[in-house]
Amino acid sequence: MGRSFWCGNPLHQQIGSVNASLSLTLVTERWPIRGSFAISRGAKTEAVVLVAELSDGRARGRGECVPYARYGESVESVTQAIENMRPELERGIHRNALQGAMPPGAARNALDCALWDLEAKRTVRPVQELAALAALHPVTTAYTISLAEPAEMARAAERAASRTLLKIKLGADGDPARIRAVRASAPRATLIVDANEGWNESNLAINFDACEEAGVALVEQPLPQGHDDALARMTRRLPVCADESVHDRTSLSALAGKYDAVNIKLDKAGGLTEALAMVAEAERRNLTIMVGCMVATSLAMAPAILPAQKARFVDLDGPLLLEKDRADGLRYADSLVYPPSPSLWG
Repeated sequence: MGRSFWCGNPLHQQIGSVNASLSLTLVTERWPIRGSFAISRGAKTEAVVLVAELSDGRARGRGECVPYARYGESVESVTQAIENMRPELERGIHRNALQGAMPPGAARNALDCALWDLEAKRTVRPVQELAALAALHPVTTAYTISLAEPAEMARAAERAASRTLLKIKLGADGDPARIRAVRASAPRATLIVDANEGWNESNLAINFDACEEAGVALVEQPLPQGHDDALARMTRRLPVCADESVHDRTSLSALAGKYDAVNIKLDKAGGLTEALAMVAEAERRNLTIMVGCMVATSLAMAPAILPAQKARFVDLDGPLLLEKDRADGLRYADSLVYPPSPSLWG
């Protein structure tokens, strides 16, 4: 879990492995969603995030995470997991050691990203340089259309029809009508469909047929994790992306024969460190890379811009779904999202 393919820079190794004592500040924030955000498992009207701030007395770094009930997380459990690391932080735990000290998930994501940000601020070096990456460039992000009745989804798609890439939430009875309605309202947009584990073997073929008819580019997590073997048995002409079925590198091997792509999310992987390693491993396995997000502010999206540099599909629209974003948020222009300013992160 501690492998890091960007190692080799002497300054990075020195700073990444020796930290001064760090103080931790942890805050729960609630950010209202514009309208509501609905998927197959339910709807919500606010994004609840945890922000971890680490300081060495001279510089500070921040990381934001989203506790996710689907993975057995709550605000309370993630808060406790982060608090449990306070003694290790006070002893100056380094980022690579954090990978073995905590499991993948939201808690480790907040601390890992805060450590990256802290190192960038401490060394006055951009985070992509610390990760041995080229200069960051803007990427095209999807915009999400929430699950609703076909007519409502059609109206939402029409309002977003000028965007390059739309992500359509499905996973309920009547999905073929939904996808047809969206396609009619956004005839030129590239479409990704995300069923969030909401389909089953009995409706899989008809839903895939509807997606193919609509020219969908990617189908994300059609079947529940652990009950997706039918994907290996069926003949399909559309690429399928794993989301709930994959978390970190250890779960990539189980995708063989069932999935063509992998959705890498920092809250699942447990931070930027593992997400970058997942990109390398996914490339080795010839898996198409998608980088996604939970509904959160720009502080959560900013680290994901790094793995998104190698992604075929990017879904980092979390702040666009909120009533407002935090100060110094990411710049969104049309369908592009730009790298963060140092005042936000990195």
